Amino acid sequence: MSELELPDRYNVAADLLGRNLKARASKIAIHHARGELTYGDLQALAWGAARALVEQDVRREERILIVAYDGPGWVASFLGAALIGAVPVPVNPLLQRSEDYDHYLHDSLARVVMVDANTEEKLKAAVGRAQPAPAVLRLDELGPGDHVEPAPTRRDDMAFWLYSSGSTGKPKAVVHLQHDIPYTCVTYAEQVLGIRESDTTFSTTGLFHAYGFGNNLSFPYWVGASTVLHAGRNTPATVLDTIEKRRPTLFFSAPTLYNAILNFEGAKQRDLSSVRHCVAAAESLPAEVWRRWKEAYGLTIIDGVGSTEMLHIYCSNRVNDVRPGSSGKPVPGYELKILDPDGKAVVPGEAGDLYVKGDSALALYWAQHEKSKRSILGDWFFSGDRYRVDADGYYWYEGRSDDMIKVSGLWVSPVEIESALLEHKAVAESAVVGVSVEGFTRIKAFVIAKSDAVTGDALASELQEHCKSRLQRFQYPHLIEFVPELPKTVTGKIQRYKLREAAPEKTPA
Repeated sequence: MSELELPDRYNVAADLLGRNLKARASKIAIHHARGELTYGDLQALAWGAARALVEQDVRREERILIVAYDGPGWVASFLGAALIGAVPVPVNPLLQRSEDYDHYLHDSLARVVMVDANTEEKLKAAVGRAQPAPAVLRLDELGPGDHVEPAPTRRDDMAFWLYSSGSTGKPKAVVHLQHDIPYTCVTYAEQVLGIRESDTTFSTTGLFHAYGFGNNLSFPYWVGASTVLHAGRNTPATVLDTIEKRRPTLFFSAPTLYNAILNFEGAKQRDLSSVRHCVAAAESLPAEVWRRWKEAYGLTIIDGVGSTEMLHIYCSNRVNDVRPGSSGKPVPGYELKILDPDGKAVVPGEAGDLYVKGDSALALYWAQHEKSKRSILGDWFFSGDRYRVDADGYYWYEGRSDDMIKVSGLWVSPVEIESALLEHKAVAESAVVGVSVEGFTRIKAFVIAKSDAVTGDALASELQEHCKSRLQRFQYPHLIEFVPELPKTVTGKIQRYKLREAAPEKTPA
């Protein structure tokens, strides 16, 4: 990998801003709904955010909660907070209720909450319940400021938090250090993505999420590229309109949205000619979606796996080295190993728990000592994912450790069945879980059928035979329920635990 040599005194915000001022101060850094922002403008706006926080008597390592839609003020607030040595803590702005933010305020002990016009009301209510109550600032009303001297932080100081929801329970704060962002830039961004100054990035995953943060902030600013920031939820229509208008060269999204775009009326006639690379992460990309995207647009989707804890993608396909359906091979700078429940290496080809090693790993989970000890084992992080590696070195996702289904003593991957179902012409989306039927585990598929499909027992039987013809005979859904939608996180991950909770016990037909 590229050498990463950072001084002991290192401030990542000062680096991301300063490296672009000499030669690129007048270059556009951000395209957004109301216009553009140059790198020089962004520097001044970050100084303005920093001064606003200093006026609130914010000190080093105090937390700044950011709850806002993507935009210049979001970026300026994150960099401005980090510039003065405070700790920015981005949180999902799309949560519906003010009560949804109580945990973040209590857990982070935030001194200031940065909001925008979309989030102000629900955050004010949450702040009113918090003890002590933080100050509230509107980041979309920030103005430029004068020069702010960066705090003399160290490369191993706490820099920012990101929250990881996991499959159940309250979100956990993942603590990252000053040097973690540069590490992802010189590994994945440079050596797999091949990002360059002439690129324009567009990510449908927001900045509050580790995947979107790298795609649309740290990676482009590292090389002096431009970004396109879209405020609010992305739909197939908004994504296609944005690509045609803004002409990005690097497009990042989640498999669910790639699939939705392919199923969107008229999508194949839209102009994606500006895009040179497409990237997928956040969940496994089915080979069928990869093939359909390639056929529709002539573009290769570079699928990979990453996590909030590792900050970005650590195992990935390459543009010229793709195995559709797999997560590819380790990114330079990262090591992977697959172990059985006893901590022994599995036989190649067999599934086990995936562990990852790399210097962008979290320092700890905030106020989660036992969870930190279980997950951080020396240099290795326990991912909670089950994987297998084939003879050619490609890694294949087998589901989360708690999503795997054991039927008649045999492990079944829900992802394999979901991928097989998606190959059927009547299926738009599916999710597979294990349910209890008279004390035995059975496989149940929740299926969203395409609009022209006739649902019922006949189609259910057809889908069962379809799976049997493509997988092992025991790898088929004993039960199939046709549903209008699937429960998902805001980043598009299917929440299988909700389906397991809702699935009643009944005998398969």
